[in-house]
Amino acid sequence: MTSEAPKTELTEAEIAEQKKQKTRMNKLQKRLRREMGKAIQDFNMIEEGDKVMVCLSGGKDSYAMLDILMNLQRSAPVNFELVVVNLDQKQPGFPEHVLPEYLESIDVPFHILERDTYSVVKEVVPEGKTTCALCSRLRRGSLYGFAEEIGANKIALGHHRDDILETLFLNMFYGGKLKSMPPKLVSDDGKNMVIRPLAYSREKDIAAFAELRGFPIIPCNLCGSQENLQRQVIKEMLQDWDRRFPGRIETMFRSMQHVVPSHLADTELFDFKGLQHGYPHGIVPGSDSAVRPEVVADPAEAVQSFNPQKIDVLSV
Repeated sequence: MTSEAPKTELTEAEIAEQKKQKTRMNKLQKRLRREMGKAIQDFNMIEEGDKVMVCLSGGKDSYAMLDILMNLQRSAPVNFELVVVNLDQKQPGFPEHVLPEYLESIDVPFHILERDTYSVVKEVVPEGKTTCALCSRLRRGSLYGFAEEIGANKIALGHHRDDILETLFLNMFYGGKLKSMPPKLVSDDGKNMVIRPLAYSREKDIAAFAELRGFPIIPCNLCGSQENLQRQVIKEMLQDWDRRFPGRIETMFRSMQHVVPSHLADTELFDFKGLQHGYPHGIVPGSDSAVRPEVVADPAEAVQSFNPQKIDVLSV
């Protein structure tokens, strides 16, 4: 007859700490849920009958996105379907069992899409160059194609507010363009709609929430160890500003939502040549401003068109 191990009584300090952590997690969940709900509403990200393909990488952001989306789904005023897709890029040492076990435990439909993009990236990218740009393009192309296969009309990515701001500065500093990751985007061929439900959420809130929820995080061994990544430099700059100037990050993000084309310098976005005396702001009633359409590279041609000396920093 085996004797049961004695149960250890929790101390008052341990009980108090558990309550504190639970309260913190509830506050973070409510904040992330509120921010996601507002982003979805502001950009009309999810509508009645949508089938949303949630891209789960195994990182903190995509775990948090899935968790909050499932929470919202239970009380949303519209009916929508969630299906999770993980792209197994065949990185050496990738723990293939982790995601299926987690997804089965939360009872959500999922697919594991196997594509050996790792070998392609290693073959094409010269030694010492960063792999993120090509890796991102190959990953995007694979996910776009699979969304069509399963009939998903929306693709949810886990980019957050910090990612969006980092991309803005990356494109300004290295790309000479004033653009970023939009919360909602239709692909160049019109076949796929990408949504970023975490667009209003801070990375530090997501990181804290992921830690408290205990998500089984899988690090990216392909690019995580690369040094001198341009995005990392920008991230550190923004984090320093956030520490030294509280509120600056929030103000910068709000500026992206209040764009004044007439006070920039893009002659194809605003008709500066057509300004005339005698009209408010110089704009003649009924005149049109030329808008330049954004050109997006076809992910299917990523390998052929890839130039490590001239990368699309939006993908870094």
